[in-house]
Amino acid sequence: MSAPEVILPKTAHPAFNKAAQYFGIKVVTLPVALPDFRVDPEAVAACINENTAALVGSAGNYPYGLIDPLASLSELALEHDVGFHVDGCLGGFILPWIEKLGYDLPPFDFRLKGVTSMSADTHKFGFALKGTSVVLYRSNDYRKYQYFTFPDWPGGIYASPTSAGSRSGGLSAATWASMVSLGEAGYLKAARAIMDVADQMKAGVEAIEELIVIGEPTFLISFRSETVDIFHVNDFMKTRGWRFNCLQLPPALHFCVTMPQTRVANLTETFARDLREGVKYARENAGTPAQSSALYGLAGTVEGNQQVTDLLCGVFDHMYAL
Repeated sequence: MSAPEVILPKTAHPAFNKAAQYFGIKVVTLPVALPDFRVDPEAVAACINENTAALVGSAGNYPYGLIDPLASLSELALEHDVGFHVDGCLGGFILPWIEKLGYDLPPFDFRLKGVTSMSADTHKFGFALKGTSVVLYRSNDYRKYQYFTFPDWPGGIYASPTSAGSRSGGLSAATWASMVSLGEAGYLKAARAIMDVADQMKAGVEAIEELIVIGEPTFLISFRSETVDIFHVNDFMKTRGWRFNCLQLPPALHFCVTMPQTRVANLTETFARDLREGVKYARENAGTPAQSSALYGLAGTVEGNQQVTDLLCGVFDHMYAL
């Protein structure tokens, strides 16, 4: 295959686009839309051709916390004999425990015969340190292509399993210690506490007429509005100490419930009350520009993003001066 392509939803993490740019792979991006903001398997099928190397789905995706129609994508992968990667970086270490708690979740892992690889971030709901994300393969037949070896070197035989040549053994040891100390009982306890809060917060959003919960989320809940500026809602919520992530296409907000939220007394009641006041604030400020905007990663506001940009420019100017 001289011109490989990968098909992914618009909600897939930009890391796929980054990797594709590095390795010269064409990205075929498909939109998500109403009613459930998940990729349409029929649209995926229509894009598969002789250059298709792999399909991508999320469990769950970052913007909305939703699980793509992975069973249908798995069938397509088998039918066309292409790879199928499930990005479980966000949900990989909590969805299995949510399922064990009795929540009705669709299959999201190697139970689907077409899944050839998965990713999961231990530093999220694995409760480990950052820098130890996991890639899993259905078999060694796929895994072997990840390795780089160079035996003909005066310094000795070189072999590396990742793009980064060196990795911290301390991080790996800390991750192992975290997982062993928690165990299945610890992860189940954490998932139960998280879902108790998430269910109540979701109910608080659904009780407000002006707000619409996107899809059927679990631990990460996103919501939008067709009647008020959702970024005005965020402006108000920040004054009450809440920190949401702003989304775009369409404008929306999301929050991800983690362990700290499970330890705050009356949090869900406070959330519902503040959110109702936030919607009222948005109605009263209709027609005026909001301060919030959808920026991922470096900063949460335009002003903060400009500060980071100025800082980076100063660093680069200093480097070039040297």
